[in-house]
Amino acid sequence: MIDRTHDPELKSWVESANAPESEFPIQNLPYASFRRTGEARVRVGVAIGDQVLDAGEALGLGSLHAVMALPREGRAQLRQRISDFLARRSAGSESFLTPATGVELLLPCPIGDYTDFYASIDHAANVGRLFRPDNPLLPNYKWVPIAYHGRASSIVVSGTAVRRPRGQIVDAPGGPPVYAPSKALDYELEVGAFLGPGNAPGEPIPIAEAEDHLVGACLLNDWSARDIQSWEYQPLGPFLAKNFATSISPWVVTREALAPFRCAAPPRPAGDPLPLAHLDADGGAYRIRLEVWLRAAGMRQPQRVSQSDFSTMYWTLGQMIAHHASNGCPLRAGDLIGSGTVSGPERSNRGCLLEITARGKEPLELAGGATRRFLEDGDEVILRGWCEQAGFRRIGFGECRGVVLPAR
Repeated sequence: MIDRTHDPELKSWVESANAPESEFPIQNLPYASFRRTGEARVRVGVAIGDQVLDAGEALGLGSLHAVMALPREGRAQLRQRISDFLARRSAGSESFLTPATGVELLLPCPIGDYTDFYASIDHAANVGRLFRPDNPLLPNYKWVPIAYHGRASSIVVSGTAVRRPRGQIVDAPGGPPVYAPSKALDYELEVGAFLGPGNAPGEPIPIAEAEDHLVGACLLNDWSARDIQSWEYQPLGPFLAKNFATSISPWVVTREALAPFRCAAPPRPAGDPLPLAHLDADGGAYRIRLEVWLRAAGMRQPQRVSQSDFSTMYWTLGQMIAHHASNGCPLRAGDLIGSGTVSGPERSNRGCLLEITARGKEPLELAGGATRRFLEDGDEVILRGWCEQAGFRRIGFGECRGVVLPAR
């Protein structure tokens, strides 16, 4: 999938895209849905430097959902058209640009379904040790990509404030519960993936074709109320602890843009079972560097609290897609999946406060003397991500931000 659009020497007539520090060079070309300031009309945008290309007006794109419904070959051809348009200036080209500061970025498309996975073995083991020190991983973890069906209606775009949820919480494992604001609000650093075109009901997606249904990736924060979660999750898994808000970054970095950063999945450790046949192929890992930054109320600058690499996940996006459809479940254009928290073995690369603070027992120290066991009202969580590889231009994902508001 490497072609002329990935040439590191390729330049755009949009000069800001050629700056070495730009997250959105011509080699990236992520999609978003946007409105110009003061307008109601939703447009399809492509990021290029510090500008947004109106891809609807320039290239006739109707909606980002329609782009996601295209087959892989169609999406690749569209990327080449956009690249050519931004590489070769023509009369009037500037009229299709709007400064990024002059647009409102929206959710990329209507999201029909949202499924959140649990694909980092480091995260699963770190959390498991907090609750089951002698048996941190449940028996099924190395056989099946674990997931739960999330709530699409509460997915919000970066910059949307998040209200602290109320729910049932307990002081003792056996209850009784009280209905109160969560005292253990957390973030989860994840990669989100938009899917398309999808499969017919009853027709599985073979693992060899799974990545054809990967439209692109974004940053995802799966906000979690840990005290609500610990009471409600048995026996059917997360519910109100998760479905009050999920934040995503607005830019969808396409599978084509990610191609130079695709790599083999990490080898299974000795003694681990090989994947079953419907998952037994290289589902494609991606070198995406990820960071979490936290700004407490009163801090002038945010502080980085963790960094990790998406390529270390135990289950790949391809395996998640193939397994999701393996029972005939129909996936549709615009569906969203989350990777689960992206973590590593060290405290510095753990993707949520539950892990970093060992369930609140080891507080995180912030600049100025503040500490955090879990999030407090006024805290802002910022996720950042990028890809870099020798011989290719660095590309970025932008940011996924959210500020915590007090419970009603």
